[in-house]
Amino acid sequence: MRYVAFIHHEAGTGYGISFPDFPGCVSIGRSVDEAVHQGCEALAFHFEGLLNNGDVVPSPRTIEDIKADDSLTEWRKDADIVLVPLLLDKGSSKRVNISIDPGLLDAIDEEAKARGMTRSAFLANAARHEIQST
Repeated sequence: MRYVAFIHHEAGTGYGISFPDFPGCVSIGRSVDEAVHQGCEALAFHFEGLLNNGDVVPSPRTIEDIKADDSLTEWRKDADIVLVPLLLDKGSSKRVNISIDPGLLDAIDEEAKARGMTRSAFLANAARHEIQST
């Protein structure tokens, strides 16, 4: 699931990211990529807070719906629009069975070991990175 976010560039301070479906959910970064990464974390934190409070969690609106919402005209002004994935940690691991080329598996294991990580942690980290950067 991905939510629409606005990225605003603030001269001298970097980039701000905000979510029209979650007013008050904001973050910043020194670059657009960092703002999106920080926004992904802020979105998950905000979403979990709503769930814990029993509040209604809005379904993601499309970019077209956001652009058509006249109440967002000023907020949207001079903003870049990006889609940010909602990645929720559920607090426990789930065992899965996957198929992978043995050469790639060897490379994964070597890299995980070099970073002091388990294979599972390395693959989860790589998957999170790929999801956040698309």
